Amino acid sequence: MKYQVMIIGGGPAGYTAAEAAGKAGLSVVLFEKQNLGGVCLNEGCIPTKTLLYSAKTYDGAKHASKYAVNVPEVSFDLSKIIARKSKVVRKLVLGVKGKLTSNNVTIVTGEAQIIDKNTVRCGEETYEGDNLIICTGSETFIPPIAGIQAVDYWTHRDALDNKELPASLAIVGGGVIGMEFASFFNSLGVQVTVIEMLDEILGGMDKELSALLRAEYAKRGIRFLLSTKVVSLSQSEEGAVVAYENAEGAGSVVAEKLLMSVGRRPVSKGFGLENLGLQLTERGNVAVDNKMQTSVPGVYVCGDLTGFSLLAHTAVREAEVAVHAILGKEDTMSYRAIPGVVYTNPEIAGVGQTEESLLAKGIPYHAVKLPMAYSGRFVAENEGVNGVCKILIGEDKTILGAHVLGNPASEIITLAGMAVELKLTTTEWKKIVFPHPTVAEIFREGL
Repeated sequence: MKYQVMIIGGGPAGYTAAEAAGKAGLSVVLFEKQNLGGVCLNEGCIPTKTLLYSAKTYDGAKHASKYAVNVPEVSFDLSKIIARKSKVVRKLVLGVKGKLTSNNVTIVTGEAQIIDKNTVRCGEETYEGDNLIICTGSETFIPPIAGIQAVDYWTHRDALDNKELPASLAIVGGGVIGMEFASFFNSLGVQVTVIEMLDEILGGMDKELSALLRAEYAKRGIRFLLSTKVVSLSQSEEGAVVAYENAEGAGSVVAEKLLMSVGRRPVSKGFGLENLGLQLTERGNVAVDNKMQTSVPGVYVCGDLTGFSLLAHTAVREAEVAVHAILGKEDTMSYRAIPGVVYTNPEIAGVGQTEESLLAKGIPYHAVKLPMAYSGRFVAENEGVNGVCKILIGEDKTILGAHVLGNPASEIITLAGMAVELKLTTTEWKKIVFPHPTVAEIFREGL
């Protein structure tokens, strides 16, 4: 069983690499120990967005009167929301499998073990290959908080499959995953408390817009405890007890359910990575060049294992670059314009530099801030709601970054990403004709 390309991991990086290599005529074997699609498709990006769209639809129905539409009675069925989520996931997993098989990719279900750069064992079988692409993804990080073993807590996986609403929910971690679940459960009427160690939610996103989003959710009843460290956990008859400390002293939150959402870490153990002797970065991640090749020729790493982005869309692009390297095509990976999106309601999205990163690097810039009300389409579709668009411009007039709070930020941020990646100046970007009326015109208004 000799292949030109062996791939470990069937998430966005793995299945993209497999499809691309198979389409190019290479013989490919893909190892996946659980389900094709990885965390993103099965218990991350897709299922959470499916739930959030149901919550958004429910919110829309509750406030339909703002648009002169009368909805006499609005309700939701959580079990059917969860069932629809599962149906969407099944459909997309089958779609991934179909694309792989149509491109002659051999799919092996089981835990792969790396023997050396050209040899992988799975079960009783041994496979040989000319090139190895490792795409093992990431896993939920559970911090060693005192008492955590005694608490019946949720991970994101448990929250996705829960069919009974708790009366109250404490979320440890105000990052992307934490805020998306906070949004979902808040929309469905759950009393939510978010506990975050940093001084603002959504670390890494534009701080000013993150604060505005937090203020909006505070109005909707979410309680935020920022700059707050969780010191211990315990279980009581009322639910989980979260003891914390902050500048105001010690306190505790009691909630029927507890969601641990402090982040994710790359999966680097359990599949023989140590047998390759790869060079690591200062942070302990696998070092790769701009073609995603490691220090060992013929071995490539894509996705979360590089520790750079931990985003599905980054992994997809990295996989394309790796396959192009194997094929001898000229291509390099650029991280200049990786979009970040939080699918709350309203959405928040950003690409390129933030004000915080520019200040830290000492790069001169000026910021243009516009209310989303400058877009006629936004006003038409967001009665009584506003948002902010921020464009960061360098001394030479190039677009350094852009950040948007307001729907549909996730759909329009790519336009700014293209400007950042291509290093367009304000003059060059303004020459692009935007269709009218669209929310995306907000970028043009700021140039």
